[in-house]
Amino acid sequence: MDSTTGSTPVDISIGLFKPELLSISAFARRVGLAPSALRFYDDCGVLPPAQVDATTGYRSYSLDQEMRARVLRSLREAGLPLAEVMVVLDGDPDAARTVLERHRSTVRERSRTADETIAAVLRSLPGAEDGNGTGDGAGPVTRVRLGGAELAGAVRQVGAAVGADPDHPVLGRVLVEIDDSEVRLVATDRYRLSTRVLKPVVAVEGPDRHVLLDAAQLAELGAWAARWSAVTVEIDADEARISDVDGAGSRELKLWDGEFPAYRDVLTELPEARHRLIVDRTALLDAVTACTGADGEGTSAVALRLGEDDVHISPADRPDQPPRPDRTDGANRSDGADDADRSDGSDGSTTLRALRIGEPPLRIGFDPAVLAPALEASVGPDVLLEISAVTEPVVVRSADQGSFTTLVMPVALTTATPED
Repeated sequence: MDSTTGSTPVDISIGLFKPELLSISAFARRVGLAPSALRFYDDCGVLPPAQVDATTGYRSYSLDQEMRARVLRSLREAGLPLAEVMVVLDGDPDAARTVLERHRSTVRERSRTADETIAAVLRSLPGAEDGNGTGDGAGPVTRVRLGGAELAGAVRQVGAAVGADPDHPVLGRVLVEIDDSEVRLVATDRYRLSTRVLKPVVAVEGPDRHVLLDAAQLAELGAWAARWSAVTVEIDADEARISDVDGAGSRELKLWDGEFPAYRDVLTELPEARHRLIVDRTALLDAVTACTGADGEGTSAVALRLGEDDVHISPADRPDQPPRPDRTDGANRSDGADDADRSDGSDGSTTLRALRIGEPPLRIGFDPAVLAPALEASVGPDVLLEISAVTEPVVVRSADQGSFTTLVMPVALTTATPED
């Protein structure tokens, strides 16, 4: 479209056909991913935004990125580890086909095994039993409805970080915080700290609450809550009561006094992560467990060495000489694992393929009795480790679910490799 001023044509269409950019919220709704997931995928380099505002830091996405985002979401929903998602998205077709066929076989086997296990348990059940409890509260009541399975999962996750120090009984409690938009469960034993955020099914009624509940009682309640699609939590000045939405049963919990550690200060003061590691969660848990030996009495510390595209896990007292994960000795493997993803050493060490963001080399130590439960409590196929320094708490969280976070303290390695 032209307009003529004298003899000089002016193209007034310039600027009318710029690529459309969407805010992170609009793009998230369009592709079915949470904004937090898009931020995570940006941090990992899997799905960077088309534009980042230099002043505000706001991310914007183009419509050209929609297909990649939808494929990424579908693969993650299918349980594909993030390292393998990258192969499918950016690798050659043969490599992508190999990854997908292998994962499909794994999923089918897991499904068959799970079906057989559930069927066996169903056959053995004598019948469910209910308990009934009543109680009269005092003062205003805070009321919130939560998914039963979600509450049970949250209790299980933070329960791994509960302490058992008789000199500090408050560490044997779980802090439950309720405000107008979320419920947060927090536990710590001073060596790790776990938080899980739950979104209410309906709006919270009543004043905000910060209460301490006994971890053992809460664990029993979690197992009970898992039976129901939803439960109602009511807390007054004297006690907490949890009942199923159908009124078939309820439980009462005592409120405990004590000053819980200032965990928010710990989270706020965390240094910025200099290294991010995304790795298959189950494989990392198996590797850490392998370092402790069959009887769990093997090593008091495990070392994680971050490479360019892998992580080497070994007993801390062994020489740090990792095998490459792309070696071709798969004929000696008996578990059917693909050597492109994993290789095992005769000394109990393991090398796993991983996504790493940061400056190598880095070698960091953990107490396996602290790290393993944190990995086991996480959910999803992948886990993210955010490391600022070998002497600072390490953030361990599910790669796709930011609502559960654990801080794990590293341990000193006598043969530690410097960060820089």
